Amino acid sequence: MNMAAQCLDHPQDAVALIDLTGDARRDVTYGDLRAMADGLARALAARVQPGDRVGVLLSQTPWCAAAHLAIWSVGAISVPLFKLFKRDALSSRISDSGLDLVLTDAEGAALVGDLAQCWETATAGCAGAPVSIADVTTDTAAVLIYTSGTTGKPKGALHGHGVLDGHIPGVALSHDVLGQPGDCLWTPADWAWIGGLFDVLMPGLALGVPVVAARAGKFDAGTCADIVARGGARNVFFPPTALRMLKAEGAQIDGLRSVASGGEPLGAEMLAWGREALGVTINEFYGQTECNMVVSSCGAQFAAKPGCMGKPVPGFEVAVIDGQGNITDEEGDIAVRRGAPSMMLRYWNNPQATAEKFRGDWLLTGDRGQYDGEFIRFVGRDDDVITSAGYRIGPAEIEDCLLTHPDVATVGVVGKPDPLRNEIVKAYVVPKPGVQPDAKALQDYVRNRLAAHSYPREIEFLEALPMTVTGKVIRKALKARAAQEGEA
Repeated sequence: MNMAAQCLDHPQDAVALIDLTGDARRDVTYGDLRAMADGLARALAARVQPGDRVGVLLSQTPWCAAAHLAIWSVGAISVPLFKLFKRDALSSRISDSGLDLVLTDAEGAALVGDLAQCWETATAGCAGAPVSIADVTTDTAAVLIYTSGTTGKPKGALHGHGVLDGHIPGVALSHDVLGQPGDCLWTPADWAWIGGLFDVLMPGLALGVPVVAARAGKFDAGTCADIVARGGARNVFFPPTALRMLKAEGAQIDGLRSVASGGEPLGAEMLAWGREALGVTINEFYGQTECNMVVSSCGAQFAAKPGCMGKPVPGFEVAVIDGQGNITDEEGDIAVRRGAPSMMLRYWNNPQATAEKFRGDWLLTGDRGQYDGEFIRFVGRDDDVITSAGYRIGPAEIEDCLLTHPDVATVGVVGKPDPLRNEIVKAYVVPKPGVQPDAKALQDYVRNRLAAHSYPREIEFLEALPMTVTGKVIRKALKARAAQEGEA
């Protein structure tokens, strides 16, 4: 089934989206959304072929949903892009995916500049007969989502039309069996990320559960409570950092039926706070861009086990394996059996990285864990990806950016433990001889070229970095140093 049909085949007068992006609340019906998607699809049909990549650079708005649905309707591949990305980050993704058209708005068009042609969604559609949605299979490529990696540039995880079906069981469980009368979804996570797009927006549309679209600006307890109240949200996906911020502000939010969270372990104290302040038991879930929603808790069906992130979601075989690919009862690599319903088809134009992602029949998540009965206990990450405020940030891209600055000789970037964000980006920089380094200038340099969420919040200048004999930075040593600083 084409995901566009899956998300649009509902009673046309039923509410699909609750739009809070304007001055007043606006209910967008499935009929409204279908008309928006059809108009864009008609315009796209004259321009793109099946399999072509088309960028979507939009925040939480009805047009963001319509853009993806239109692209899938004509058999093309949507490429979510993030509004906080700067030119270098956008350029690398646009170049790697080979797209030359971006659906966006005036703000996004200014960001893209001459990197690709931009169509502003509100005016790009054209009238005509109803669109015939392209006939596809579950393995027909549909969406290319870039994920942070430990080496080189970000990799594009290519997913087929089956990826939405693969998400629905885990999404339903993490919201205590989503789809009850009165259910309504919202997340502060941007729809450019898999957590916003496929943990909330598209499953909500597919299940007929209304989804709130809101631009929160700076996240705080008051804004959050206002969005929940005005939008009637009952089922919220809060990234762990959002929960920690709410807890720090002493927030009390009423009217919620379920809260899901994933990306970082929460701990018993946060779960206890959730029961008191939010009135629900927070359901933790686990996954990644390459294969998402593979483990989940579900308070409506079983009690959570402290320190564990949940049980494997039906439809997924999740194991802990050793270095030879054998299932083990000891601590090992968390892995998912090949062919899982939300698993990527492959990395885009990167067969070597695709091969390295697997050990035999198992996709490696890059995380370490251990089974505790039927539950999986998260032990730690086996890579260098920095998890900060719910974002997974690849250090290599930041290092590459800093190395283009005329004052920088060498650099190593790692995550430093942080009580609010889980980790912050820290850069250890060796300046060029005779240079008086300026930390703020380097921070602004990264912020203006990559993204506001991935600039190094701390920069420390060193005379030399720990290196291997082949000249590679030993990030493990820098991570140990940062961990000690975090404990100090």
